[in-house]
Amino acid sequence: MSAIRAKVAGRALGAGDRLPSIRSLAAAMDVSPSTVVDAYDRLAAEGLIRARRGSGFYVSPTIMPPLALAEAEPRRDREVDPFWVSRQSLDADTAVPKPGCGWLPASLMPEAGLRSAIRALARTDPDLLTNYGGTRGGPVLRRLLLARLAEDSIPASADQLMLTGSGTQATDLICRFLLRPGDTVLVDDPCYFNFRALLRAHQARIVSVPYTPSGPDVARFEQILGAERPRLYITNSALHNPTGATMSLQTAHRLLTAAGAHDLTIIEDDIFGDFEPERSPRLAALDGLNRVIRIGSFSKTLSASVRSGYIAARADWIEHLVDLQVATSFGGPSPVATEIIAKVLAGGGYRKHMDELRQKLTRARRDIARKLAAIGVEPWLMPRGGFFLWCHLAGGQDATQVARAALEEDVVLAPGNVFSVAQTSQHFMRFNVAHMNDPRTWEVLRRALKAAAK
Repeated sequence: MSAIRAKVAGRALGAGDRLPSIRSLAAAMDVSPSTVVDAYDRLAAEGLIRARRGSGFYVSPTIMPPLALAEAEPRRDREVDPFWVSRQSLDADTAVPKPGCGWLPASLMPEAGLRSAIRALARTDPDLLTNYGGTRGGPVLRRLLLARLAEDSIPASADQLMLTGSGTQATDLICRFLLRPGDTVLVDDPCYFNFRALLRAHQARIVSVPYTPSGPDVARFEQILGAERPRLYITNSALHNPTGATMSLQTAHRLLTAAGAHDLTIIEDDIFGDFEPERSPRLAALDGLNRVIRIGSFSKTLSASVRSGYIAARADWIEHLVDLQVATSFGGPSPVATEIIAKVLAGGGYRKHMDELRQKLTRARRDIARKLAAIGVEPWLMPRGGFFLWCHLAGGQDATQVARAALEEDVVLAPGNVFSVAQTSQHFMRFNVAHMNDPRTWEVLRRALKAAAK
């Protein structure tokens, strides 16, 4: 393959030229004909050459130039909006430090359990490897999720649960079902920036409620419901993103009372729930899946590559959501992905993995909080669990300026206003403590804070 590529690059072979026959190239390179066949097939799959039945292999008529590195990198001059952190984090080279990203490094994920599940999958029924997923998702994972919901005092039945391609897809399907362009949606301020991005895609009108250490400001929440009549409210009740706060039982009760009085539907995203040392009350449990829709996934605890989410809701709503998933994805999530997740969850190692992970993250939060305080970055609160610290820049620096300066030195940060609808978090920043072990991150952060203070 390298020899053929070199000849094309050196113009010894041009577009449309015929390649040597399999036998002649095998003899010239002293390899078997099957090796040449394999090499030609791989080059054809890349698009560099083409096969003509009964005639041989030819250099493709249009040879694409190699992708320049500058074309592959994310644009650094784009507006710092809800897409900014996602684009910078997802597209950056793996060597780039990402204390602003929203996932754990590979070293903290259950690699052995995933590999074991994948090996077992290779020996499974071939139908699972080739067929579409059922409309509600794999039955094994659904049974496991129903048991987990019961542990949270959410006695959902089988017809109240469906699997999705991801937690984000779960939110998207619900928005497709409940919203029309121009509908008002309530989010926390600050809130997960991709809630804002997704709602923008649905052309929703977004309003926000200030978030406190015990949940949304209930007095403002009640005022907004009366004045704005939102159709939907999206939140994390446990280990809120980005603040790390957990909703109190008193706040949860008042919130549900107000929601009932104003016919408000709530999406409770429980993606960080497994990071809690002890489970806090859930809105879905208090409400009984009446007006609260529970969603979640395992991208933060198992793998962001092997993805599946879920929706637990009223049975009649699930029926409509299943139809929407068929219309947009033709079936449920990948059977391969759901089977891998199910095998890891059922294997017995997941609870041990989470116990160890919670301990590591507890130490990391304390250590990183101390180091941040020493350079004038103060945590808003110390979360009960998880890997985020929502921090105030005590020197009054604009977090967007700090993030831009850090990006110039290849460090991705998450400035506060990407999380804020009201744009009131300009002096805040979210840090992922699991991605702050690189000494260069701290050197760059110090320089960026100093530059922004001038």
